Amino acid sequence: MPHAPAPAGHYSQATLAAGLVFVSGQLPLRPPSMEIPEGIEAQLIQAMKNVEHILLAAGSSLAKLVSVQLFIADVSLWPEVNRVYAQIMRSSKPARTIVPVGALHYGALIEINAIAEVADHLD
Repeated sequence: MPHAPAPAGHYSQATLAAGLVFVSGQLPLRPPSMEIPEGIEAQLIQAMKNVEHILLAAGSSLAKLVSVQLFIADVSLWPEVNRVYAQIMRSSKPARTIVPVGALHYGALIEINAIAEVADHLD
């Protein structure tokens, strides 16, 4: 998918199972240059765009998220992550975890993985 970074290892961008799409960890890499923007706000926005493009390709969307995990490079980023995440998600409030983890690949400040319902799934 050209709108999200291609996997750099032995994994898929996402996997569909049981009416859900499981999105692998997304760094704030900006396709096609694969550059990482400066600052946590720009990085969170880019990582969420990557997640969104993968969700849309799988027949889902940000509105269908059921769980989001955000891994941040430093706990001091938490307030800004909360602020920007709330702006992106608006009234949608899927289950969420924020984990301060220290250094992330390529010096990124954030990595996000997610689980969402697939639009056409019938129980």
